[in-house]
Amino acid sequence: MAKDMNEDQQLRRHLTQLLDWHDAHADFDAAVADIPAEARGVRPDPLPYSLWQLLEHVRLAQHDILDFCRNPRYTPPKWPDDYWPETQAPPAADSWQRSVEAFRADREALKALVADPAQDLLAEIPHGEGQTLLREVLLAADHGAYHLGEVVAVRRLLGVWG
Repeated sequence: MAKDMNEDQQLRRHLTQLLDWHDAHADFDAAVADIPAEARGVRPDPLPYSLWQLLEHVRLAQHDILDFCRNPRYTPPKWPDDYWPETQAPPAADSWQRSVEAFRADREALKALVADPAQDLLAEIPHGEGQTLLREVLLAADHGAYHLGEVVAVRRLLGVWG
């Protein structure tokens, strides 16, 4: 039994580390740091999105995954409309920072959910269609890493990386 508990704890530790995205690429904080306000709403040719649109998309998707994991009355947002911002640029001066902080808060909530030994990582989410907490955390990390790479690429195209 102790070995099982240790393996469970190790898995939970690995999953929480995965949500921080530090190992194989730039992490979230590095990717969104020090971007000039005037660059946040620019769509570099030929890409169809701006840094703001990518940030908000990642935030909205992660929030949806978190909501799905813990809300028994979960209702899925409308795809794709509810997963992308309505504007190309942040609508207010503080929108960027509010989005960054909301992403971080939801990431911490996901990590807390995963770290909670009372949460069965492999149990099907009751209101889902076979999804498990493990699957959802992997989905959040994979989706975030994919779009984080796009953030870095857009920053490079705009000349605001590094």
